[in-house]
Amino acid sequence: MAAPRANWSYPTAIRFGAGRITELAEACAAAGISKPLLVTDRGLAPLPITTQALDLMEAAGLGRALFSDVDPNPNEENLEAGIDAFNEGGHDGVIAFGGGSGLDLGKLIALMARQAIPVWDLEDIGDWWTRADAAAIAPIVAIPTTAGTGSEVGRAGVLTNSKTHVKKIIFHPRLLPSVVICDPELTVGMPRAITVGTGMDAFAHCLEAYCSPHYHPMSQGIALEGLRLVWENLATAVAEPRNLEARAHMMSAAAMGATAFQKGLGAVHSLSHPIGAHFNTHHGMTNAVFLPVVLAFNRPAVEARIEALAAYLGIPGGFDGFMEALVDFRDRLGVPPTLVALGVENPDIETLAAEAAEDPSCGGNPVPVDAGSLAELYRKAM
Repeated sequence: MAAPRANWSYPTAIRFGAGRITELAEACAAAGISKPLLVTDRGLAPLPITTQALDLMEAAGLGRALFSDVDPNPNEENLEAGIDAFNEGGHDGVIAFGGGSGLDLGKLIALMARQAIPVWDLEDIGDWWTRADAAAIAPIVAIPTTAGTGSEVGRAGVLTNSKTHVKKIIFHPRLLPSVVICDPELTVGMPRAITVGTGMDAFAHCLEAYCSPHYHPMSQGIALEGLRLVWENLATAVAEPRNLEARAHMMSAAAMGATAFQKGLGAVHSLSHPIGAHFNTHHGMTNAVFLPVVLAFNRPAVEARIEALAAYLGIPGGFDGFMEALVDFRDRLGVPPTLVALGVENPDIETLAAEAAEDPSCGGNPVPVDAGSLAELYRKAM
């Protein structure tokens, strides 16, 4: 099978296929952007794929403005600098380009550049999003260069408070980009560890959404098929980096995971967020460390569902068979088996657990959690 190519309208306008980065100018026109600011992270800024995007912008008369002061776990200082660049340049839209950090910060710059309230007032709590001036939000074109977070089809961005080291989810419906370009050729140059980490992030999104007790049949189906795509294609994408069919399926799985987790996430993410904020670990790789620990904890509530998943993936042995296959899958990809192996040293487990208990992802866990149970999960993951 050749790498797939298609135009989708769910959950937003998506131009999917190899080489479709060349449609960047058309995407900007469709979004109503004539003077974009391309936002990406420091690591991507000097790479050929970013230069290609800037060249396409310039050739179309869109300028070549770039902002790349973006940390791996973006914070409000990065956001303030990006807002300054957006306003000083007189920009009318954002091209969010990169992995989760570049995509999230680009979206948040578009959200906050013309708001009169602090970003923390738009945390994903109740109807806080209604506090924003929706008419002031700039249009967004999103271009993922990894296959993991799915932020290109999400209505939120994660921002770390640089003083408290707590990650907050900032939400507004208009953070959903107007146009997305999913071009698997852009992911070919990812380092092996990033391919693994982002792929496991997509897997964690799909698995936690699949296990969430909330009612959302559409997301349930999307999560199940997303799990299959990762299970069947991630190892190939790692072993054969230029395999565009596997890369394309992983891009689909990433978008599917982010669409599916409207149903809810769980303890994997609530545990991972404080670790990433305090120890600057890769989010997807951190999720992968927690997956078996949390799945074992949730077994009383999800065993039947995991048995159905195992059957769908062709894994014998029900829940135990799936657990064994998951650990083997993780080990073959080179995921660190513990937090210590990930580089987490001397953590203040009680502080981490208190922060994890406040994370909104907790609400989607199949088994209720509190600071005490989360602390025990941290100890097991160490």
